[in-house]
Amino acid sequence: MLIRVRPRNGLSAVSAASRRPALARLLQYFGSSLLLAFASACTITPATRPALVIPPQAINSAALDEYRTAVAKRIVERNPSRVLHGTPQAMLRSLVVVSFTVNRDGQIVKSSVYRTNGDYDSEATALVTLRHSAPLPPPPAHLLNSIGQLELFEDWLFNDDGKFQLRTLASPQAQNLN
Repeated sequence: MLIRVRPRNGLSAVSAASRRPALARLLQYFGSSLLLAFASACTITPATRPALVIPPQAINSAALDEYRTAVAKRIVERNPSRVLHGTPQAMLRSLVVVSFTVNRDGQIVKSSVYRTNGDYDSEATALVTLRHSAPLPPPPAHLLNSIGQLELFEDWLFNDDGKFQLRTLASPQAQNLN
């Protein structure tokens, strides 16, 4: 773009670039080199997180199995109308794996679907029945991690009618499709 100005001695053409502020001209000439130089002068220190220490008993132990059974029983007793009694069908409608974290008081700190076949109704049922069971039994102190929590996984096994069993307490599955 040309800008025409009328100096004392007649018309002349002046480029728009010469009218730009000095910083804009520097960025045009040096571009990314200048930005990198400014950025390298800055330091960013990420926030430090406390190390999460998980006790060995919380990985695989009889105490963990006992607690997992107590949690499953609590979920079943708080949701009796949704629980399947008897043998799960041979070809399940859905298997939903839920990850959840329990604090020292048995409160559910967080929960989410960890694995699923995409059956949203079953996913919602699994999460709702877990939340409806709160508070869960308080976990044994020796299973808690360094921030006083325990992370668990449980599998909800769904029949076509929408009723479920928890894998921890499940009956053996039917062997044929009849």
